Amino acid sequence: MQHFQIAVVIGSLRKDSLNRQLANAIVRLAPPHFSFKPVEIGDLPLYDQDDDAQQADTVIRLKQDIAASQGLLFVTPEYNRSIPGVLKNAIDHASRPYGHSAWPGKPAGVLGVSVGAIGTAMAQQHLRNILAYLDVPVMGQPEAFVHGKEGLFDADGNIGAASKEFLQSWMDHFVAWVQKQTLMPGKTASA
Repeated sequence: MQHFQIAVVIGSLRKDSLNRQLANAIVRLAPPHFSFKPVEIGDLPLYDQDDDAQQADTVIRLKQDIAASQGLLFVTPEYNRSIPGVLKNAIDHASRPYGHSAWPGKPAGVLGVSVGAIGTAMAQQHLRNILAYLDVPVMGQPEAFVHGKEGLFDADGNIGAASKEFLQSWMDHFVAWVQKQTLMPGKTASA
């Protein structure tokens, strides 16, 4: 069976963030032929176009991690009705210099968790707009605007019983999406 490596981009730097917890828990719902590698974005310099000709080692590492993946999983909080600056900074770095973006063609899933009632709906919509411009095919359905409330995670850090069926369905759709996009005629799993 084909193996799929997924780059996980977490839009929060906080060690104990709900979105980091969600990323760690949801990947456990994937089948064994999918593996997930969190990519580091907290050590990137602020994006400056003057640096495009001589990108920092951390930027090169980020681009290599994305290039080595067959798909992307974005798990983001919502800051002031949009994505966090650290996430936008990472996206900008990996898209530059012009013509050398690491993003195009990588199938992606987007989700997030928030203590607010609307989850991360606005952040996800903004992220989808950015990814569309970067030619990243994003899974449209199901959407997952997760409300971070008591019981979302069990004592072992897994998805709790109340949310497990929904998030398992989300992961099943994500797996199918990556496989479909990656194995389309004219593409290979390492594309």
